[in-house]
Amino acid sequence: MAGKRFNPLEFLPSGARLRQLQIVAQRLVESLLAGNYRSVFKGTGIEFDEVREYVEGDDTRLIDWNVSSRFGQVYTKTFREEREMTLFLVVDISGSLNYGSATRSMREAALIASTLLTLAAVQNNDKVGGTLFTGDIETWVNPAKGRNHALRLLQEIISHEPQYEGSNLGKVLRVVTESLKRRGILVIISDFLTMDYQRELALAAKRHDVIAIRLHDPVMRNLPDFPLVAAGDPESGHTLFINGRSRRFRFSFDQFWRQQQQQWLRECSRRGISAIEISTVDNVAERLITYFRRRSVRR
Repeated sequence: MAGKRFNPLEFLPSGARLRQLQIVAQRLVESLLAGNYRSVFKGTGIEFDEVREYVEGDDTRLIDWNVSSRFGQVYTKTFREEREMTLFLVVDISGSLNYGSATRSMREAALIASTLLTLAAVQNNDKVGGTLFTGDIETWVNPAKGRNHALRLLQEIISHEPQYEGSNLGKVLRVVTESLKRRGILVIISDFLTMDYQRELALAAKRHDVIAIRLHDPVMRNLPDFPLVAAGDPESGHTLFINGRSRRFRFSFDQFWRQQQQQWLRECSRRGISAIEISTVDNVAERLITYFRRRSVRR
């Protein structure tokens, strides 16, 4: 709907863009985000630790009968909280994410959010991985630890050029749910302007701690008051000229986006999914920090 935006980062090589993002993001992560991240995500369950001799008062259900019979005395299993987590990003890079009416596109907002969350996970010594998708899965980075691995994932988000059209969130969530066997933190970053993903979203929420970040632009909430507005679909290439001063059209436009928002929020609430809305004009770090602080208080 708007002309070319000026984005100073786009004129830098992808490696330079990544270094600049690191510098900007690292201080935020160290001082604000990481502490809240740790307080919210404290592990995904319990894991076996060791066996030891049974003492009075231990839970008899945890007796290890194989070990006990081997050594001729009673041994019990002990467990500990599983501290290691896996953060997996599901990032939409379809054509609609390239839009932004101000100085930032939705894809750039997705990159900033991905960078902050990834570096927070690295600082917490967690595994991190992710996938980029359009109408199909574009690239896949298996979860692993370490800053170099995390930077490889961010480099993919910066530099990958989409090979497919459209957006198929349902398909990618189905693959993610089948591939990630252990419970983790699943962060979906998208404008959610796609069809038939609700069933797969519900299944993902049963297995993982899902955070849905919905990206949008101010134009989606407030159509420009121009006599002629060119509305282009970046995925189909079609352009529609509309009267921005038509009361009837402005009302329908507003109703459409409100319904989209409310339906998405209801779907997330029904599934116990954390919902975050981020605009292209928002301070992405502040939006994430606010979310983590609120969630930490709820815990």
